[in-house]
Amino acid sequence: MEPTDDDATEFFRELGGRAREPLLAKARGWVRFELLEPDGVDRWLVAIDRGAIAVSHSDGPAECTARLDRALFGQLCRGEANMIAAVFRGAVVCIGDVQLLIEIARLFPAFPADRQPQRV
Repeated sequence: MEPTDDDATEFFRELGGRAREPLLAKARGWVRFELLEPDGVDRWLVAIDRGAIAVSHSDGPAECTARLDRALFGQLCRGEANMIAAVFRGAVVCIGDVQLLIEIARLFPAFPADRQPQRV
């Protein structure tokens, strides 16, 4: 499947371009993102080694796999949704090391101040 220039592709390109990510200084492992689309699955593999990050647009073994709709991933990239909340709702299926997904979830933007979720 060919990548398109959308939020997900830009997120992974930008992430792969970072020399180091201080938020992941204690994390190690491989996370595979499987973005579900009507015509298939778009896979991205993120290797984390204590802050060093490598990203490939491929499939491969991983300690953690996150399966979610590509549209939801775009919302995560724009700060319109929260990864952990999406896992609890069942919108993101995490297979494997949940702690690794929690670590990488820190890289997504938070809700903008003017769009904070309402508390009931």
